[in-house]
Amino acid sequence: MRFSANLSILFRDSPFLERFDRAARAGFDAVEFWWPSGEELTAVEAAIRGSGLEVALFNFDAGDMPSGDRGLLSDPDRQSVFRDNVPVALDLAQRIGCRQLNALAGLELPGLDREEQLALAAENLRWAAREAAAIDARVLVEAVNTFENGPYLVSRTAEAVALIDAAGEPNIALQYDAYHMQRMEGNLAATIRAHHDRIAHVQIADSPGRGEPGTGEINFTYLFGVLEDVGYPGYIGLEYVPTTPTTEESLGWMPARVQN
Repeated sequence: MRFSANLSILFRDSPFLERFDRAARAGFDAVEFWWPSGEELTAVEAAIRGSGLEVALFNFDAGDMPSGDRGLLSDPDRQSVFRDNVPVALDLAQRIGCRQLNALAGLELPGLDREEQLALAAENLRWAAREAAAIDARVLVEAVNTFENGPYLVSRTAEAVALIDAAGEPNIALQYDAYHMQRMEGNLAATIRAHHDRIAHVQIADSPGRGEPGTGEINFTYLFGVLEDVGYPGYIGLEYVPTTPTTEESLGWMPARVQN
């Protein structure tokens, strides 16, 4: 198993740009992150290069997440905001050698028809994927739980797969988040086996508290075995909230710590 530290949620007792070096010192060789929250992209690039880390994935701009935004794909009033961000994000991806970008679908909006929102999300996803193809990158779609995120438009694996199919581009794939899907539907192993050929990235946290593995109900030893059985080749993104005073103290669950 290869693990990637999500720096938007781990090492949060340090400023974002300092988290890259902390991840490297903790033994990681790869990281991922949400869209930077105010940091200059040139500074982000410099921090990545200075740390020597690979970037497994990062998100397109998802709006003001602290205020409740969860993506822009399906909001007709913010379509231009999403599309303006795509070339900026792809430029960053090319400079840092990242070939996977996650596009959050957004919330169901009052007064709008759900099917119309899904059609707009598919249209924007298709457009982004065609842009990403120019740098040989993939665009990912993730189902997100509604308990903490409000009325997220795509909250189950089948809905994420349906959106990918509606967009219809070969470089769109599934980002499977075990935490979100344990909250929403369970059956993690069966779902991974059923959709393993669509999954391009996996993220984990234990459920229901979103802590590190071993703090909740998910049998991660079994889950990692399933990923090995289906031949999953990618990183497993650690997107959990440590229950320990520091992220470093939360890493004891890892098989042989970080395996590169």
